[in-house]
Amino acid sequence: MIRVLIVDDDKLVRKGLISAMPWQEFGMQVVGEANNGAKALEFLESQPVDLLLTDLAMPVMSGIELMRTARKHYPHLHMVVLTLHQDFEYIQEALRLGAIDYIAKVQLEKEQFEEVLGRIAGRISEQMSQSRQSQKTFIPDEVNEVYEKGFVLLSLDRESGPNWLHELKLEADDALMEADRSSWIGLPMKGEESRLFETLSEKTRTLPASMLLILSDLHGRSWKEIQQWVRAYAEKELFYEYQPDCPIASASMKDGFESYADPDDEQLARVKESWLTSGWFHNDDLYEKLIGDMKSLRLHKSQLLGLLYSLVMEWNRLFAQTPMGKIQRIHAFHSWFQVEQWLSKLRRDIQESTGHASYSQEIIDCMTKAVSMVQAEINRPLTAAQLAQRLNISRSYFSQCFKDIIGKTFNEFSRSVRIEKAKEYLLNTNDTIAWIAEQTGYSDEKYFSRIFRELTGMLPSEYRMTHRKGK
Repeated sequence: MIRVLIVDDDKLVRKGLISAMPWQEFGMQVVGEANNGAKALEFLESQPVDLLLTDLAMPVMSGIELMRTARKHYPHLHMVVLTLHQDFEYIQEALRLGAIDYIAKVQLEKEQFEEVLGRIAGRISEQMSQSRQSQKTFIPDEVNEVYEKGFVLLSLDRESGPNWLHELKLEADDALMEADRSSWIGLPMKGEESRLFETLSEKTRTLPASMLLILSDLHGRSWKEIQQWVRAYAEKELFYEYQPDCPIASASMKDGFESYADPDDEQLARVKESWLTSGWFHNDDLYEKLIGDMKSLRLHKSQLLGLLYSLVMEWNRLFAQTPMGKIQRIHAFHSWFQVEQWLSKLRRDIQESTGHASYSQEIIDCMTKAVSMVQAEINRPLTAAQLAQRLNISRSYFSQCFKDIIGKTFNEFSRSVRIEKAKEYLLNTNDTIAWIAEQTGYSDEKYFSRIFRELTGMLPSEYRMTHRKGK
């Protein structure tokens, strides 16, 4: 079954194509839709797709940009262009990027649906046939005693592409088959295991983010069973088990894998809450525990990315107005190892940006709470004295600790947070300046405008007019 993703910013076009075209007749199934290129890439990251139908003119990310990125990350993906106007230059660029066909929307009528899909299916079949002829493939119905073990070469880096296969210089008796995108199975004849192992292990050392799996207990297994096992391993184990310093591992066909479970909301909330405390910044034991807790959730890659996004949003509430600055979100990763690397670097950056050497964890936690209080009660004119009293610290000691740990005086930090919030209101609402001043903790509109101009160089009304024009 050819899995299809339709990308068009016009919802009616998407729904019309999904409902009207005879997909099933040509062995096709629409597995998703997206209204721009960025959403399409998110879908491609989370689910397998064989055929991409994309419009060229879309907001956020154009079809050409989508195709360029998809060609780089998903070399096996077939692409077809949907276009309203037959712009020669755009179509030429799409074909250069690997489009196998283009569909002019204005010429697409009901009686042409079968012709269009038949043509696309034929070209996909032709490409797949050429691909099979360019590499030796042998698919046995059953793996008998001739094959004692197999070698599975898996790559987590989709940019590596399939061309490395032609560099292996395999012997005539070797069977090397594609199990799935970026995973290949080598079945050596008896007595040839060492040679094939050396060939594939050498490739593992040069292929980015790759792993060689020595797979045993193949006797009596069909090719389909082996392929399904490899796919399950790649989906459910490889992401969390991959380590670049251990690129070779062993496994048995008798091993099974638990399916990814939907995250338990309460457990997920507890893990998220624990990462929003400041203890892990400097406490090694707590940091290792939190890493273990997050890994134990065994979240699907897309779910893990969502959790990290939500954490970054919360962390930026703490750090955006400090010397640490805004934390950049992790946009893509191919393994849990990369996630740990990112978190470790983030922790080092936090440690370097906060003056903590002479302060206890309790004091660091208090200053983090103070930052959270300012964010949560932004519509109240909180003072350093009020927060010091609530945290049971003397006013002078609070001010000194806040400046050393957060990197700004309390007044500087408070003003910057409030003005940043005011900017959001100015750009995203039509509320009055007086209302915005009140919502950001300023009872006096004139005083608010003066502070705003000191920090931005313009009055609130000027800021709203200038930046809205630029949008």
